Amino acid sequence: MPHDGHDEDEGSTLSETVLRVKALESLLVEKNYVDPDTLDQLIDIYEHKVGPRNGARVVARAWCDDAFRQRLLEDATTCIKEFGFEGRQGEHMLVKENTDTIHNMVVCTLCSCYPWPVLGLPPVWYKAAPYRARAVAEPRAVLAEFGVTLDDDTEVRVWDSTAELRYLILPMRPKNTEHLSEQQLADLVTRDSMIGTGLALEATS
Repeated sequence: MPHDGHDEDEGSTLSETVLRVKALESLLVEKNYVDPDTLDQLIDIYEHKVGPRNGARVVARAWCDDAFRQRLLEDATTCIKEFGFEGRQGEHMLVKENTDTIHNMVVCTLCSCYPWPVLGLPPVWYKAAPYRARAVAEPRAVLAEFGVTLDDDTEVRVWDSTAELRYLILPMRPKNTEHLSEQQLADLVTRDSMIGTGLALEATS
């Protein structure tokens, strides 16, 4: 897995990161360099409009359309752009599919490279040093802490995201979902399942 081309480390502890961000935000607002309403709008965009729901739509389409699924695995960047999801930190995408015998998960070992257009803002734990180190050294233990227990014969593959290439995991489609629409399927796709640290939700009806 290549380790070059990563973005600069943004910090790994929640408290330090939060304090730095709050201090910077307060200073910029105090000096009238930024409008707090504009900041709120920007955060809303990445949390609700450019977020995991985008990736969920891509996954649901792949579950429903085998031809699209095959194209997605061969040329993820182009397929994702067809939804209008593109831009910074999503220029070059690669999709890895989870199966009964292979489980994929994503990490950025040196910093926090993350596919913002399809997953939104990265979770704090994704940027934390313990996850970045342990996901490679002991992926099964990390997955177990996220509630994912795999059979011993399931191969775990860890992909290192970089500034040049970011990954999206295509989780396995839950059983007994043949009757669900594409939109209903999208509701079963979680952010963690597209990172590989979780599974898609089970259908409730």
